[in-house]
Amino acid sequence: MHLYCHDYPEALTVETTVAAASPGKVTLADTPFYPGGGGQLADRGVLRWRGGEAKVMGFEVSAGKLWHLLDNQAELDGAVEAAVDPSFRQTMRQLHTGTHILNAFVFQSFDGALVTGVQMADDGTARMDFDVPGADNDRLRALEGPINDVIRQDIAVSFAYVPMAEAQAERGLIRSRSVAPPPTPDGKIRIVEIAGVDRQACGGTHLASTGASPPIRILKVDNKGRHNRRVRIALVR
Repeated sequence: MHLYCHDYPEALTVETTVAAASPGKVTLADTPFYPGGGGQLADRGVLRWRGGEAKVMGFEVSAGKLWHLLDNQAELDGAVEAAVDPSFRQTMRQLHTGTHILNAFVFQSFDGALVTGVQMADDGTARMDFDVPGADNDRLRALEGPINDVIRQDIAVSFAYVPMAEAQAERGLIRSRSVAPPPTPDGKIRIVEIAGVDRQACGGTHLASTGASPPIRILKVDNKGRHNRRVRIALVR
């Protein structure tokens, strides 16, 4: 699914129209909401229309349509204002950008180690699981300094779409054992690039440059079996 928030990441409030509706849920002609995925939480926010307002409580995809699930049983029609919670979106963008930088250094430092799981939380923390057999946990903790160097350099983050076959042929472009973004209807996959640092497939939302993130702290490294290391990070507010 091609998402509006990928093409217009700074557009957090959109005037749009109802495409389909039933009590308590609606699809929109355009929506700024990110519905979640790849370990990133879905956006929060509201829909407003003449005479009413509802919180967006979640999303579901059915028959290729993205349904917004509301906190009441209103059945919408006509013009709607869709508004994403900017603070929550910014936290997710910061965390997701931080996990990309962590991922880059683990991939480079541990012989192409792949991600086996990611989960971001609304308190500004996240965990990433990596397949790094026999890794020295102190070496993983030592990545905090290089991560924060990249943040301080305020490096641009850009996006492009490449054919799936091309992405599969490039080592490290698809870097997860468990989660990869689905291709667009024309068979392409979205690539996120932090210039000179990292380039990989991803379907989430990210900062326009790394300097918009606070520093990252590595809270803990856990052994989750012989092959797995779980790295817990937090935004330093």
